[in-house]
Amino acid sequence: MTGGAAGLGAAIAARLRAEELDVAILDLTTGFDVADPDAWDAVDGVDVAALNAGVLGGTADPAELVYDDYRRTVAVNLDGVVLGVRRLARVMPTGGRIVCTASLAGLTSMPEDPVYAATKHAVIGFVRSVAPALERRGLAINAICPGIADTAMLVDEARATLEAASFPLLTPAEVAEAAWVTLESGLTGHAWVVQPGRPPLDFRFPSVPGPRSEGEAVGRPPVSQ
Repeated sequence: MTGGAAGLGAAIAARLRAEELDVAILDLTTGFDVADPDAWDAVDGVDVAALNAGVLGGTADPAELVYDDYRRTVAVNLDGVVLGVRRLARVMPTGGRIVCTASLAGLTSMPEDPVYAATKHAVIGFVRSVAPALERRGLAINAICPGIADTAMLVDEARATLEAASFPLLTPAEVAEAAWVTLESGLTGHAWVVQPGRPPLDFRFPSVPGPRSEGEAVGRPPVSQ
């Protein structure tokens, strides 16, 4: 469980423990940096993995973007997933299941934090794309895409604006339940939308228009094995 010391991660960890799973927390507070490739070498095989660590990008205006902040956001939100999946693909036993915390910002725009949105789009694209290779190894991977959740990542000004508009917020427990539903789904390569007042929704991506040859559709390109 990465990023499991607080917020959504702590709630997911509690939900996993409720299923009588032994949960190891990999977090900066425990001395684990998800963006450090060497740190992952010490991770052994597990039956269930929740890759949840994430940070905000920090600015809406790209002209004001601080390079080090940008690199850290990408390192935690994206590298932390890619490096984690790489390691788990090598050590996870057959039947292993992975859930990655993406965001609704990975399915739509987020003008107030475009770097965060970019990393979450990348996480969803990675999960969907790596699923076939993991499935051949007997592993499943999915992503959850929560809307706005009531955690410390929601800054005071944004919280006040949402409360003034009576906009409903997700509880960490709702997100944790969605993570468990995803793990138990029997599916792989899917993205699950999590919104207040709704059960977790398996998001249906629109089909991308394909090429045509002499006016006829030719379908998807062949995939090398």
